[in-house]
Amino acid sequence: MLFSNRLATCHLPFLRLRSFFLLQSIIKIYFPFSNFSNHNRSDTVKGAVIGIDLGTTNSCVAVMEGKQAKVIENAEGARTTPSHVAFTKDGERLVGMPAKRQAVTNSANTFYATKRLIGRRFDDPEIKKDMKNLSYKVVRASNGDAWVQGGDGKVYSPSQIGAFVLMKMKETAEAYLNTNVKNAVVTVPAYFNDSQRQATKDAGQIAGLNVLRVINEPTAAALAYGMDKSEDKIIAVYDLGGGTFDISILEIQKGVFEVKSTNGDTLLGGEDFDHHIVDYLVAEFKKEQGIDITKDAMAMQRLKEAAEKAKCELSSSVQTDINLPYITMDASGPKHLNLKFTRAKLEQLVGDLIKRTIGPCQKALSDAEVSKSDIGEVLLVGGMSRMPKVQQTVQDIFGRTPSRAVNPDEAVAVGAAVQGGVLAGDVTDVLLLDVTPLSLGIETLGGVFTRLITRNTTIPTKKSQVFSTAADGQTQVEIKVHQGEREMAADNKMLGSFTLVGIPPAPRGVPQIEVVFDIDANGIVHVSARDKGTGKEQQIVIQSSGGLSKDEIENMVKNAEQYAATDKLKKERIEAINQAEGIVHDTESKMEEFKDQLPKEECDKLREEIVKVREILANKNEADPEEIRKTVSTLQQSSLKLFEMAYKKMASERESSGSSSSSSSSSDDSAEKKENKN
Repeated sequence: MLFSNRLATCHLPFLRLRSFFLLQSIIKIYFPFSNFSNHNRSDTVKGAVIGIDLGTTNSCVAVMEGKQAKVIENAEGARTTPSHVAFTKDGERLVGMPAKRQAVTNSANTFYATKRLIGRRFDDPEIKKDMKNLSYKVVRASNGDAWVQGGDGKVYSPSQIGAFVLMKMKETAEAYLNTNVKNAVVTVPAYFNDSQRQATKDAGQIAGLNVLRVINEPTAAALAYGMDKSEDKIIAVYDLGGGTFDISILEIQKGVFEVKSTNGDTLLGGEDFDHHIVDYLVAEFKKEQGIDITKDAMAMQRLKEAAEKAKCELSSSVQTDINLPYITMDASGPKHLNLKFTRAKLEQLVGDLIKRTIGPCQKALSDAEVSKSDIGEVLLVGGMSRMPKVQQTVQDIFGRTPSRAVNPDEAVAVGAAVQGGVLAGDVTDVLLLDVTPLSLGIETLGGVFTRLITRNTTIPTKKSQVFSTAADGQTQVEIKVHQGEREMAADNKMLGSFTLVGIPPAPRGVPQIEVVFDIDANGIVHVSARDKGTGKEQQIVIQSSGGLSKDEIENMVKNAEQYAATDKLKKERIEAINQAEGIVHDTESKMEEFKDQLPKEECDKLREEIVKVREILANKNEADPEEIRKTVSTLQQSSLKLFEMAYKKMASERESSGSSSSSSSSSDDSAEKKENKN
């Protein structure tokens, strides 16, 4: 039959009376934590727990030191790290600023803003729209997900690229703490769906991290703000970052941070602002020079960097110059881009993007059942919140001047570190109650989306509902899990599906199939279905029809470990080479200095040792660090013995010179006395 594997809710006409009792007795909501003070704590956490803000544009890592969170500087001395990953023609992997610096000359192999792709399908219309603005290729993976491809043809999942950034954050923390780090709290946009959250957790696993908790970015920022605040209030967190926008309404009361509502847009952020500016620059250049530079990858990368720089400068000044000499050339010679760019023009170009944040804010207020007059403070988070027009828009929405109480670039990582402290048991006076951003349910008869958990429900949570079969003799049902707010299942995001088999044949509406939804504290969905008649059960942690399989994750973990081993070897090689070159230089300098005191045959032997070292150093990229160290050690021992001989010889000569001088002086004195007597 057409509906042979569909579920029917128990509200068919002939079941109307029975459905009344079902609704009364079977629909249940469970809160897995009865003791709120312990619900966030983990008794198995050992060692430091770091907080990581895995951002679209920049990432940041922090750790608790006592009762304060400390933002950790990276190897370049910066407190934030560009979320860029690049692969050179030699196969070397670069992460952070080194990757960003070489993007102009290696744009096809430099990956950025991959957070906007994580957990998304290749056929997603928004992804198609984004692809034209990227310097690298986005391709369809075998599972239908959007993956990235470098100029060398190698493909990577967005989770892999995210993992490389997370590894950089992990290494940054380890260098500061001087110990291995395993545990982390990683943040995600509040409006991320289950697929995106799971993909972010996968990235942590690939990076070798035990992700204790995935928390929402605005919630983390609220933790950073409220840690040292004693007064009770309702706050709004307006988070406009590099790739996503979130708005959350929270109530802070005696250390309890309760999210009342959240809303947002996972494809709205600084990247979109940059694209609007680039489009304007392309049009202006074409108008002035008659040349379309959109096909010139290097020129477009330079434009993107100039757009980002100008956008940042216009947050503190009303005008800036964009000067790009030799941006391209034609038969008449090189062409340059020179123009003045004003704040007014920027606001005109991106006005539609800023307006897109208004609707979610109003919806969040409505869902939280508060008015703007109830909001005690509005926090600004994310780099784009520095833009004066954005701040004015926030003031217009909430009717109050937004607060600058937190650092927009660091607050999320700080809050993640605080939550890490809670999980480790180091912070005991904080309780975080977050919510699920979107409704969850299943497809029932007629393609209807039947909600089991509505949006803005506090998590963790668990809810069950009983359904029945849609056809006589139906022996199996397919459970299709969706997430969204539309009334028809097909219009919402399908998270996954599974089949419950072995149902005894019976008339339609008779079997009782209990479907249970369980959302954990990470916002990740677990679903089970049980035939109450036979006790047969099927359950899964929802993994979308895309997503990474267990084998894929394991392979990526090995791949990441190989890169880590390669990076370690490279570092050891460089350190060994630097030491070797220094010792060779010092040895040659000393040989020249003591050439008169050293036997020629011994000097010749030492020169042979130097030649051996130089031969190894001639192949710097392949040299074995251990071999370098051994050869240098031999040279060092030989040179020390030789120079010790030279020092002894010089000391002996000085003593002899001193003795003869003293003897000569005594003879002179005796002669002088003799003359005086005469």
